[in-house]
Amino acid sequence: MAQTRHSQTHSHAHPHTMDVRIYYQDTDCGNVVYYGNYLRYFEQGRTHWLEQQGLSVKAFMDAGTLFAVVRAEVFYRSPARYGETLSIATRLTEMRAASFTFAHEIREKTSGRLVVEGGARLATVDLQGKLTKLPKALRERLAKAMGAD
Repeated sequence: MAQTRHSQTHSHAHPHTMDVRIYYQDTDCGNVVYYGNYLRYFEQGRTHWLEQQGLSVKAFMDAGTLFAVVRAEVFYRSPARYGETLSIATRLTEMRAASFTFAHEIREKTSGRLVVEGGARLATVDLQGKLTKLPKALRERLAKAMGAD
């Protein structure tokens, strides 16, 4: 998609990392992480990233702003297995008037082996699901995180 004049892009923003241990419940019958779980790990990474910026998803929800994933991409590079610990690196890559985009990279913690990479764009919507502009507090924090003034 073409960028609008309200779009800010910064692909070199410092990622925030969190670790996730793989439990039996995360795996399929082949003892590897079930493919759909990576989207859940991306969500955990985004929530952690927002919290590190001093932003509370719950506070936005209570104020009537929800975040809807409107695009998600997952590129599988190697399998993760039961008992491993994964490091989820999350960084903000773009902010638009009504959406923001994250990039995610998941690696096996001990070896550094790339497991999955991808991203997600989130749009802000009201309680009825209608698209809304990013709230001012969110816009300001995201811009600060991206290094914009």
